[in-house]
Amino acid sequence: MSLTGSTDSESEKPVSLIWGCELSNEQDSYTFQVPEEWRCEQQLALRTICLGEMAQDEFHVVEIVPAEEGDACAPVPLATLKPSVLPMATLVGVELTPPVTFRLRAGSGPVYISGQHVSMMPNVSWDEEEEDEEEDAEEEEPAEESPEKPPKGQAAKKGSTTKMRLEKEDEL
Repeated sequence: MSLTGSTDSESEKPVSLIWGCELSNEQDSYTFQVPEEWRCEQQLALRTICLGEMAQDEFHVVEIVPAEEGDACAPVPLATLKPSVLPMATLVGVELTPPVTFRLRAGSGPVYISGQHVSMMPNVSWDEEEEDEEEDAEEEEPAEESPEKPPKGQAAKKGSTTKMRLEKEDEL
């Protein structure tokens, strides 16, 4: 699901924040949630998963745990990393709707997950911004209305060439 096609650009604007978490032996799961009072559309766009410098040379498996709605949904592996083979994975097009739970299924970590938290915030100040822009435009217009004066050098040249033409016509 993409934020771009489902909203009215005049009433909402996207706000993007950098997000990240760490999974390790001490904390093997993390749930990304947004406060209930945030009634706007939210997404978490994942960008990278990487191992920390202290990670042991073993497989580290990060998975997404589905919401507990039924037994039919199994956890989905997101990345399998090993320092000597693949210490980092770049994720493209992984956009999740909160709440999302990440779990370190295998390995001791540390594993770092990073991305962007995108919110479609109501644009309450839309009318105020338009009014400010109109006022700024009105202030700039009087300066533009003053007529442009031709440079003095050009006016003198035009006058002298027409004078010469008139003199030649009189001679003929």
